[in-house]
Amino acid sequence: MKIFPAIDLFGGQAVRLYQGDYNQMTVYDPDPLNTVRKFEAAGAKHLHLVDLEGAKTGQTTNLPTIQRLASQTGLFLEVGGGIRNMDTIRRYLDAGASRVILGTAAVTDPDFTAQAVAQYGEKIAVGADLKDGKVAIKGWLETSQDTWEVFFERMQALGVKTIICTDISRDGAMRGTNLDLYRLLADRYAMAIIASGGVSSLEDIRALKAAGAAGAIIGKAYYTGAIDLAQAIALGEGGTL
Repeated sequence: MKIFPAIDLFGGQAVRLYQGDYNQMTVYDPDPLNTVRKFEAAGAKHLHLVDLEGAKTGQTTNLPTIQRLASQTGLFLEVGGGIRNMDTIRRYLDAGASRVILGTAAVTDPDFTAQAVAQYGEKIAVGADLKDGKVAIKGWLETSQDTWEVFFERMQALGVKTIICTDISRDGAMRGTNLDLYRLLADRYAMAIIASGGVSSLEDIRALKAAGAAGAIIGKAYYTGAIDLAQAIALGEGGTL
């Protein structure tokens, strides 16, 4: 199981939100490259980036920062936040991203999603942020009419290979991950399921791996010291601890 330490970008800084609330933002590092260096030192091979400003506006506000991170690290770098047209996908991939994540656009524009998957294949992932059984969009500020079941079936039919699924109620709350949800998704769909939201202990890593999750994103638990990243990587990507 792949471990993705996460950096949320706002104003070129590494920040974290509590349950998607832009009014509850903590700045963890004014220079995200410092944090990425710590990830690499812990053995990380993957990096999950979210442009929080892009998620709200659809603009590539933090593209220069993302390009800098991609050029100065050897990590597999996936990036999401406001990717809603083919030009934005191209810009991120040209900037060095390994994979881009479609969020709002995957819900509101299935034709665009189909075009992106047809052109870029596995370089396209989809983010499914779940709130009250529905898929949240526009930086979690709105909720779509789709149930997650309808949405997942549609994405699988389009040929999407990877879905990054966040239980918003668990995000940043340090209450553990929604193991039942991820076990169900891994069993039901052929797509790789990456768990996000509430991954707050090594036991969460162990349980997600056993449940068949393809990956886990570690955010707040790293920054607060609740999870030792080197141990999480050894457990998720290696053997047992």
